[in-house]
Amino acid sequence: MAKVYATGKRKTAIAKVWLHSGKGKLTINDMGLDEWLGGHEAIKKKVLQPLVLTKQEKSVDITAITFGGGYSAQAEALRHGISKALNAYDIAFRAILKPKGLLTRDSRVVERKKYGKRKARRSPQFSKR
Repeated sequence: MAKVYATGKRKTAIAKVWLHSGKGKLTINDMGLDEWLGGHEAIKKKVLQPLVLTKQEKSVDITAITFGGGYSAQAEALRHGISKALNAYDIAFRAILKPKGLLTRDSRVVERKKYGKRKARRSPQFSKR
């Protein structure tokens, strides 16, 4: 089958994902998964979750570019992108990915700072006297 493209997002991180049939090679920013994420095993599992659920670890190759945000947000954006790409690759995977919430973009972002406040909600310290 031809290459499938999908975009995953989380906070300010964006992941551009290309998926095509292959041997299970995962390339992120011209690096392997272990090289890209280092020793963060829990985050690696999070990235591979859609592939494990659909049993596609050894049957598709993934090339991705990530930018913006931190490594954790980039990893979650990558998970979202892989899920969307798998859905486009084979619509049957939707029944597996949708109940787990992997096709839904996590819309939580940092709340803006308001004037008269120290942060988004933190007020200046109150002094009675």
